[in-house]
Amino acid sequence: MPTRRSYRDSCAMARALDVVGERWALLVIRELLLAPQRFSELRHALPNAASNLLADRLRELEHHGVIHRRRLAWTAGPHVYELTEWGRKLEPIVLALSKWGLDAPLPPEPSSLSATSALIFLRLSVHPDPAVPEIVCRLDLDGSIWTVSKDSVKVQVQGGEPARADISIRTDPKTLGSLLADPASLDSALAEKRLNLIGNPLTLKQLLYGPGLHAL
Repeated sequence: MPTRRSYRDSCAMARALDVVGERWALLVIRELLLAPQRFSELRHALPNAASNLLADRLRELEHHGVIHRRRLAWTAGPHVYELTEWGRKLEPIVLALSKWGLDAPLPPEPSSLSATSALIFLRLSVHPDPAVPEIVCRLDLDGSIWTVSKDSVKVQVQGGEPARADISIRTDPKTLGSLLADPASLDSALAEKRLNLIGNPLTLKQLLYGPGLHAL
């Protein structure tokens, strides 16, 4: 059953936690930062959340106006969930919490890492670089296609096929996270086929790590 617990505290922080402070709520919001998702996709991304608990969180967030449901124009299939304009304002808060959490200890295995989590880590780790020309990457991550682009001004991650791609890679979220955390793991990921690359490995290194390739 959805919870109606409240801190009964007029402080704005307490009121915010009344809305998004329940277990799994912020992780649902994390999963919707980059693209709308179906219930089944959220279940896949959050395998440790029971179906009924996830459904409760979705109902609560929808009731509070943080997310809403809609049908995609080209399908008669299930609804997708997406952030409302108010819910989208949580993005810098969630990203800041993600940055803060980089110094927290890792959970014991077995643990999960969703595609959205890995992509957020990529956005936090990869930085624009005036020394590197624009690079566009087609990324097949856990079966979903993303466009990752980097130029001298910004790094972008968008769902769907790129119009063109300098490189194409296929991998899983944990391998991508490991590559971003430890550049030295790239060669072993390629050799063990945990990452499949079409294109120049140097371009991939420039995308993920910039021109400072001496450490690789």
